[in-house]
Parts: sequence; structure tokens; C-alpha cells
Amino acid sequence: MADEQLESTRLALREAMAQGERAAELARLLAAAEARLAEAQDATAELRGLQERLEEAEERLQKVQAAEEKLRKDLAEQRYQAEVAKWKLSSVQVARWSRLGDAIRTGKSNPVRLARGLRGAAKPAKRPAAPKRQPIPQRATGKPVPGASFQATTSTRTVGGASVKLKPFRVPTGPNTRPHLTVAVVAEPHAEALLRYEWRQSTGFTPRDFARVLAAEVPHLLLVESVITGPWAEELAGAGEGLRALLAWCAERGIRTVFWHTGGEVAAFSAAASLFEHIVTALPRSVGEWGAALASCEPEPGRRTPSLGLLPFAVQPRVHNPLPLAGDRFDRVLTLEELLPAHLSYPDVLTSYRWPKAVDCPPGTDPWRMAELAACGTPIAASPLAAPAQPAEPLPLGATPDTGAEARRAHAALRQAYASGTMSQKVDDLLGVVGLPSARATLNISVIMIDRGDLDHTLAQVVPQKGVIQLVLLSDAEDALKRARDAMPTGVEVVVRPGDPELTTGTMLNRALDLCQGDLVAVMDAQDVYGEHYLTDLARAFLFTTADIVGKAAYYAHLRDVAATVLRQPSAEYSYLPEVAGATLLARRAVLRGIGFADVSEGWDEVLMRQCRTDGVKVFSADRFGYVRMRDRDRWLLGSAQLVDYGPPEPHALA
Repeated sequence: MADEQLESTRLALREAMAQGERAAELARLLAAAEARLAEAQDATAELRGLQERLEEAEERLQKVQAAEEKLRKDLAEQRYQAEVAKWKLSSVQVARWSRLGDAIRTGKSNPVRLARGLRGAAKPAKRPAAPKRQPIPQRATGKPVPGASFQATTSTRTVGGASVKLKPFRVPTGPNTRPHLTVAVVAEPHAEALLRYEWRQSTGFTPRDFARVLAAEVPHLLLVESVITGPWAEELAGAGEGLRALLAWCAERGIRTVFWHTGGEVAAFSAAASLFEHIVTALPRSVGEWGAALASCEPEPGRRTPSLGLLPFAVQPRVHNPLPLAGDRFDRVLTLEELLPAHLSYPDVLTSYRWPKAVDCPPGTDPWRMAELAACGTPIAASPLAAPAQPAEPLPLGATPDTGAEARRAHAALRQAYASGTMSQKVDDLLGVVGLPSARATLNISVIMIDRGDLDHTLAQVVPQKGVIQLVLLSDAEDALKRARDAMPTGVEVVVRPGDPELTTGTMLNRALDLCQGDLVAVMDAQDVYGEHYLTDLARAFLFTTADIVGKAAYYAHLRDVAATVLRQPSAEYSYLPEVAGATLLARRAVLRGIGFADVSEGWDEVLMRQCRTDGVKVFSADRFGYVRMRDRDRWLLGSAQLVDYGPPEPHALA
């Protein structure tokens, strides 16, 4: 019995010792964990202190940079004022009265010197040119800021092993379409180029500094693309804390949030996208996938299921336009791979779009890519954009396209690319969905026409035009008002005034101009022929130029006496020029009223163009199509233009 008790006691002691050892081990592990926790807390506190000091340093740096920028501006202004003072002094010194005074003062004791000095002072002297304000030098930065620089950098292309040098396309900066809106955007360069002119755009913020950057100008909207590079790519891939913090910051301030899917698998972005208020996709085929993804996941507490819509890529007129590069186009038809090698940035892509004679796009090319090419005026081989009614035959590589036919195809494709919807129109739809105002400037047109005795022909030129809100008609026909109202589309205001034979053409145009209410005013000549797309083609130039007056210096003309169709100044397309034809005038109403029409009947357009040059008003010559100048005979025109055909002009001019 005693042995059993002794054995039991031994077992109990052994078990107690084991438990004690385990307890000691646990105590040791607990102490180690507490030590690590303390170290982590110390490290966190230290990191928090470092972050606060970093934020303070960044704030001080911003203040220093702002002070530096102000000093730079002040220095530039002082230099400019010093140049102005020097110019004024030089202007006074070369003035005739000053030179006469100098001659009299230096020659008062010497008649010969006086006579020589007076002769020299009487001669006209060239006045010095006034100084111009120079751009303020920018502070050099160590690394590029995303979105701050968006210009082409590559000036050479390689085709068939040979290098070709070209002048890069200069990407314009501002103005924007909706200056009343500020939008914070996370996007790749392509999407940024499409959006940057639609509003005041904030870019370049990161998950670490968004609160500080966006607080400088709190946005109305946050738009995040499905990016796969940059500081936000990892946040979008896993719905990270930085993204959640950004969306929470927006929610506190009532900022709308939109996720824009432009590429990649839906599943890869569904978790992040579900945190936004709205989801839009650029890929119509992915709408079903997004619907299924949203239906399969429950929204987080306090969140509603995002709305789903479309925001496809579209033409951005500021960068996708027919403004040419310096020099002629490369005289070859290139494949898409030759045109757009993988290493090009998007600003360099915009340069390549304008480079070749034509591009051979393979089947399956993205429609947006073909639309961008077409909008830049580049013919597309075998493109449905170029010939919607009948597919064009592909051009062989190395061939030179027929100039007239290719120009008409390219112009029709450009028109169709814009007709499919610009980015401004797509953004209008987006803003309507999210509940933000989409108001922007319009391009409504008032048309002035002087009836020359054939009212039916006069009305036939203006009735098919789009974008017209008002017709101001000068006609002596008794039923002109009724006939014009019956002919014009519903909603177009018709104003008819009788002509006055005692008034010059310029005076009548001035009186008609006072009646105009459209944003733009067109002057059309009733004796000429205008195609149905004439005004829409012409008004398009206001979307991508800074001109106040648009018209045609390149145009077709038809001479009835010899039945000849000629083309005047074909090289004058898409360029700023000193003058355009008066019968093709389309101008901003306020600018045209400020200039006015001269009180003359012949050459009123030449006087107007001279005044534009004097006042510094920019004049832009658009395409050659949509207008035909009709004359019985015109020897000057026949001698100064190139012969196109003996026959009617419509097949050539009304593309």
C-alpha cells in the first residue's frame, strides 16, 4: 500500500514538474511577446513621429517652393519692365523730333554739320520692336510628376531598318470644356489624354498624400481607372487600405466616386470596384460580367450596390484632330505594328497618328484606335470608317494613295469618327448619371444670306445644314418669310429683312449681324454651292483650334464658261492663315461684332481679313470640302488654281 502511495506521489511530482516547466516556458514566451509588442509600439510611435515630421517638412517645402515661384515671377516681371523701359528710351531716341533736336544741338555752331544732321533726321528710322513677355522659367525637378508633363519626346521612327526624323506633335494645354468642375483622376496616359480637357483635373496624388494634395482644391468627382501600373495599382488589385481611406475621405465630403474599367479581367477589380458609387466600363462586352460580379457579392454594411453603365473611349478633339505635323506625310502605307511600336508613350502615339500616308489596320483592330486614326486625318486601308457603304480595298504596302480619292475617304472617315461621339458627349452622359452639371459652351450657328433673286436656290443651300438655330435672310421676295419658314427645320428662327439697293453689302451684313443670336455667325453666298455637311465640318475646327474665325482658303471652284472644276490652294488646309474666302466665313459672334464689316460692296472680305491681321484675330483655314465657288468666268481663278476635271464639281467637292 505504501509503495503504491509512493509511486503515486512520484508521478504527481513528475507531472507537477512538467507543468512547472511548461508554465515557465509559457511565461518566457509571454515575456518575449510582450517585449516584441513593446518594441512594435515604440517603432509605431517612432514611425508616427517620422511621418508627422515628414508631413511638416513637405509643408515647409511647399511654402518654400511657393515663395520661390513668387520670387521667380517677380524677377521675370522686373526684367520685362526693364526691357520695356529700354524700349521706350530707344523709341524716343529714334523718334524724328528727338533726332531733329540732337541735330540742332550738335550743329548749332557748324552750319554744314547742322544741314547734314537735319537731312539724316528727316529720313525715316526703324523703330525697335516692343519686348514680349517671356515664359517664366520653371523650377527643375528631380523626378517627373505624373500628369505634369504630357508632351511627345521621341522624334525618330524606324521603318524597314531606316530611321526617319519627324517633328513631334505638340499636345495642347487647356482650356478645358467645363471649368466649373474639378475632378480627381487616377488614370493611364491614354485615358488621361481623353479626360484632361473635360474639366479641371487633379492627378499625381498617391495613397500616402491624397488628403494633402486634394485638400488644396476639393474635387466634385473622383474617377479611378482600372490601372495596372503606378502607386494605385496594388490598391486596386486588393481593395487596399489606401483606396478605402481615399473613398472614405470622399464620402465625408460628399464627393461622387466612379470606377472606370478600361481593361483587365473583371474579377481582378470587382472587389475594389464594389467600394465605389458608380461603375462604368469602356468595354460593352464586359457589362454582363460586371452585372454577375455585382450580383454575387454582398455590399459592405452602409454601402449600396454600385450603379453600372458605359463610358467607352471616344475621340478627344483637342488631341485627335487633323492638325498636321511639320513637313509632308511619310510616303508609305504602314502596318499598325510599324506605326505604333510598343515603346511609344501616348503623346508619341499622337505624333505617329499624323505621320503616314495611310495605315493598314488588320481585322480585329479596336474601333477606338481606328476612330483616333481617322480623326487625325489619316486614311485607313480596308476600314469601315473610311467607306461605310462599301469597304475599301486595302492598299499595298509601299504604294502612294491617289491624292483626291484618299483625301475624300479620309475626310469622310474623320466626319464619321466625330459623328460617333466625342469624349465631351460621353462625359455629358457620365455627369448626368452621377448627378453633376454638365453645362458647357455650345456652337449654335446663325446664318446670314443675301438672296440674289433665286430664293429656292438660296434656301436649298442652308436647309440641310445642321446646328443652325437662326437664319437671317435679306430678300426682296414678297413671300420670302413664309417660304423660308416652310423650308427650314422646326425650331430654326427665321428673320427676313428686305434688301436696300442704296446700301453697300458691308452695311447690309452689319445690320444682319445685329440680329444674330447664335454663338457662331456664318456668312454664305447664295450664288455658290454648299454641301449638307458644310457647317458641321467647319464648326468642328472650333473644337481643336484657338481661332476666332474659320473658313476655307483651300476650296473647289467651277467655271461655267469652260465647264472646268479647279482646286485652289490645296496646301492651305488645316492651317492658320492671313485670310480665307468671305463666302466661307464662320466666326464667333462677339469677335465679328467687334470687327464689323466695312462699308463697301466689293472686297468686304478682304477688308475684314486685313482688320483681323491688325487686331491679332486668329484665322484658321479648314478642309477643302463641302463648298464650291460658282462663277461664269474668272480668269484669275483659272490661272491661280490647279485643274481637277472638266465636268461637274460635286463628285470632287461634296465628300
